[in-house]
Amino acid sequence: MDNIIVTKDIHKSFPLGNKETIEVLKGIDITVPKGKLTILKGRSGSGKTTLLNILSMLDDPTEGTFFIDGEDMTKKSMTEKEMLRRYNIGFVFQSVALIPIMNAYENVDFALKLASYEGDRDERIKEVLGIVGLGKRMNHMPAQMSGGEQQRVAIARAVAHKPKIIFADEPTGALDTASGIAVMKLFKELIEKEDITIVMTTHDPNLMQLGDMVYEMEDGMCTEVKETKDAG
Repeated sequence: MDNIIVTKDIHKSFPLGNKETIEVLKGIDITVPKGKLTILKGRSGSGKTTLLNILSMLDDPTEGTFFIDGEDMTKKSMTEKEMLRRYNIGFVFQSVALIPIMNAYENVDFALKLASYEGDRDERIKEVLGIVGLGKRMNHMPAQMSGGEQQRVAIARAVAHKPKIIFADEPTGALDTASGIAVMKLFKELIEKEDITIVMTTHDPNLMQLGDMVYEMEDGMCTEVKETKDAG
């Protein structure tokens, strides 16, 4: 199986002041299979969000390197990273961060404009809102939607411009169990329909069985706890 992301000895330290530092990541070696759902599981402070921020090029490692589609991302310029984030990556966060004065349709359209989407925007917006089960809610404002519905709009917005990878940081963290499982099943459906790779963080052990690849993070270190059957 092809791996879309490979990390090699990723370390990340942050200054504490008084010339001291705290090492948050301590030599991370993982592989992310293409077209699968990879979960980084761990308690708060385990380093999972820091690793996700590095993989999505929102932050840089202190040491080590990582590759996306075989290219060394640590050698890319800031402008190159920005372009990759804009066109090839989608983001979903625990805080859905929808624009409150825009309805569901307009929120997705705004994302397509930012990504300079060259296809038929109207067709694509209706397509992705239909995929996430909100085809009849596209004119509703965020305040008129439940938390689960808002998160589905955020997911539609993340996939609309057809990225290669979606990074999702605690996407179910603010949802009840049923809504969280629905989001996970939606992720699996999107992987099939949209031919994308999803990397997400969670602290919820109940979601682990839904991942194709699961890594347990603890104290800045990472252990593989589940591997998809056809990986290798």
